[in-house]
Amino acid sequence: MRTSSCINYYVLCLVFWILLGISGVSTRSHTKVKRMTGLYTGPYFDSSSATNITAQLGTRAFLPCKVRQLGNKSVSWVRKKDSHILSVDRAMFIADDRFQSIFVEHADTWKLQIKYVQAKDEGQYECQISTEPKMSHIIKLNVVVPKIEIEIESNKIELNREKSDGDMYVKSGNTVTLRCVIKQSLEIPSFVFWYHEGDRVPHYDAGDKVQILSKRVDGITDFISNLIIPNTRKEDSGNYTCSPNNLDSASVVLHVLNGEHPAAIQRGKSSIPGCCEVLWWLAGGVTLTQNNSKRLLIFVLTAMMVVLTQSFLPYPASAVPR
Repeated sequence: MRTSSCINYYVLCLVFWILLGISGVSTRSHTKVKRMTGLYTGPYFDSSSATNITAQLGTRAFLPCKVRQLGNKSVSWVRKKDSHILSVDRAMFIADDRFQSIFVEHADTWKLQIKYVQAKDEGQYECQISTEPKMSHIIKLNVVVPKIEIEIESNKIELNREKSDGDMYVKSGNTVTLRCVIKQSLEIPSFVFWYHEGDRVPHYDAGDKVQILSKRVDGITDFISNLIIPNTRKEDSGNYTCSPNNLDSASVVLHVLNGEHPAAIQRGKSSIPGCCEVLWWLAGGVTLTQNNSKRLLIFVLTAMMVVLTQSFLPYPASAVPR
């Protein structure tokens, strides 16, 4: 009797497991069929996939490609301008390690990452599915190159900028503001460092030296960092460099004048006008041809003429302070 009961028990368990297995197979089959029914019965690109991506020079760009119901197919990235195959699934086929193919499983998204974006990276990229025929989705990468320059403000009108060499001139005693203007920047710099003759300028010096103020301009893409120099002195002259953390730097040379003329600084000691040199040669020639009694008088008169000519020669219009 016990043997019969045991047999019945095992038979019952066997039937139960068979029924459970059939139920599971049925459920999985139903799920698989359910995924492949509807408008698309195979792989397709999600309609929300981006077609235009903008990245700033030197940053990272992510080109997303959303693929639904991929199944056993592969996803490839191709650079359109030269038809270079960049990747197949996660395998890379380009020597440039700035490129990487990333799969975000929960979003069914394949991302092409480009690190340290360069201007040459701009263009179209094709996301391909290995169906027959191939399915493709085009994404355009736009690279924004920020512009950076240094402007200057002074509280007096003696300021002048020489456009030919980028130098700036200001009278001593002025309060001068060097303005580092960053335009078309998608990302705000985390910090902006200023350097004077290669030495970093402290962010703020309460001892009547300098003050640095940074802010985003009204709008979206402009950013300003101001270096304020009160009561400028001769030792404030030199090269000033504005260096944002995520961009190239910009430099300008500031000349603090103590009564000098900008043109005199540019010409230097060797810039005596050609006519003055001629006068010196003329004086020498005359003194050699005259008798001794007249040499001293002619030399003195010639020297006076040189001095007067040097004093009254007009300066170039671009060098005259406004």
